[in-house]
Amino acid sequence: EDVDIPSRRVLITGATGLLGRAVFKEFNENNWNTVGCGYRRAQPRFEHINLLDSIAVHDIIHDFQPHVIVHCAAERRPDVVEGQPEAASQLNVAASANLAKEAAGVGAFLIYISTDYVFDGTSPPYKETDAPNPLNLYGKTKLEGEKAVLENNEETAVLRIPVLYGEVERLEESAVTVMFDKVQFSNKSANMDHWQQRFPTNVKDVAAVCRQLAEKRMLDPSIKGTFHWSGNEQMTKYEMACAIADAFNLPSSHLRPITDSPVVGALRPKNAQLDCSRLEMLGIGQRTPFRAGIREALWPFLVDKRWRQTVFH
Repeated sequence: EDVDIPSRRVLITGATGLLGRAVFKEFNENNWNTVGCGYRRAQPRFEHINLLDSIAVHDIIHDFQPHVIVHCAAERRPDVVEGQPEAASQLNVAASANLAKEAAGVGAFLIYISTDYVFDGTSPPYKETDAPNPLNLYGKTKLEGEKAVLENNEETAVLRIPVLYGEVERLEESAVTVMFDKVQFSNKSANMDHWQQRFPTNVKDVAAVCRQLAEKRMLDPSIKGTFHWSGNEQMTKYEMACAIADAFNLPSSHLRPITDSPVVGALRPKNAQLDCSRLEMLGIGQRTPFRAGIREALWPFLVDKRWRQTVFH
């Protein structure tokens, strides 16, 4: 019996992370020969690669000869970047530049995942052509990473995305899901940011965009440069927390909206809404409604199991 091995090969960095797992799954389930690599949590199913080891990176790319590389690995926590600027720059900039070089060497299409934090949030919505002006070091390292990949490989696509959520292994994996405990434990009041405007985006949707972009690119070499993708529901963290409460029939009266701009941690843009019309005009995109997506992501973490009966039956 001839086994049908898909001829399209994709390599995913950061395949153990929140976004990387979704991207791996999306390509794997849509007839791509998919290899994922990770570092700390590589486990048996993923290749263990340190992206700062240029020889290891060269070897896996030359052995596998991917048509597409989706670069999800990054230090994406703004407050961690502020505290560890050198390490963050190594991963977000130097490793990305090297990956772009190696991708060019085998003719692979690189999709570099970037962020809405390259913008200062003063005049949304932002098109791909608008001038970036990052407020924090995280945004700066991701912008430097964008420049580095495009300088080393002009066939690259940069995909900027906002705050992500989805099927998490731990609530802390996403700035959206981490709020669930504050929502659930309604016996004490919780202050929630009601200043920064966010556009929570499901990792499954970003994964679908990456695959659609890759498949369009296989047919049309002009698909390259910078793209934006984002959910289209504008919410502060306070509004997300209320929506989470609503999705699980939980009370939200203990949640307190804080309308001042935050004084601790890395600076955040007030509203870095991304204009997604470039991808939409290509017929690329997928959006999961927030309440449906967050319910799917969070129900395994429900403390009071009785709610499961009412929510799911």
